[in-house]
Amino acid sequence: MSLTIDLSGKVALITGASQGIGAQMARTFHQAGATVVLNHPDVGSTRADADTVAAGLNASRPASAVVAAADVSQPDAVQHMMQEIQQRLGGIDFLINNAAIIRDRTVAKMSLDEWKSVLDVNLSGVFHCCKFGLEIMRDGGAIVSLGSIAAIQGFYGQANYAAAKAGVQAMMRVVSREAARRGIRANVIAPGVIETAMAATIPENIRADMMKNIPLARFGATDEVANVALFLCSPLASYVTGIVLPVDGGLVAN
Repeated sequence: MSLTIDLSGKVALITGASQGIGAQMARTFHQAGATVVLNHPDVGSTRADADTVAAGLNASRPASAVVAAADVSQPDAVQHMMQEIQQRLGGIDFLINNAAIIRDRTVAKMSLDEWKSVLDVNLSGVFHCCKFGLEIMRDGGAIVSLGSIAAIQGFYGQANYAAAKAGVQAMMRVVSREAARRGIRANVIAPGVIETAMAATIPENIRADMMKNIPLARFGATDEVANVALFLCSPLASYVTGIVLPVDGGLVAN
């Protein structure tokens, strides 16, 4: 017996999809047949990066990938993005809250802006996307938000990031209850150390210490996170909601 995840006819919005885990999410959902909307904040190279990913997807299946600019920390921008998606695609079936930033520093040295900017994107951004995304999400859809093992482990220098991700994980438990009447499920993936540009900023000595505590003895790949998101949005996870699922090679267990 073989199982196939077929999301043909479905629309998936992935925030922060210009690179890293978000870009891989777009590729994975697209491979499963979904039309994908790649959100980016239009900062630095994010527009060009998102356009490049979308162009590759459209080359294999025309008109199957759309790029949408919006800084998720700005509620008006998110609301406008959702309205444009509804007009163009009729709504969404899946929302992947992936957009995030890091501004690591000890509490004693962390500036108020470093605290606020991370909370604005990583926590309030998820709220904005859920609030306005649910307005255009079809019944029976699914939300997957990216938490982090940092919310559990409390890594040194990540008070802002850990607090934001802990908030996301709590928020999704609430959303899973509030959206259940529409058949919409909401879950969290809590990645460990995944090989991305963001992870590359972790000092080498800290990376080495982390590696010692990972039973699988390696860092994760972006597709290993994207595959879990695909599962959580698929009919295979039709009775799964309100959970936080670590994808960390066993790091949390230590």
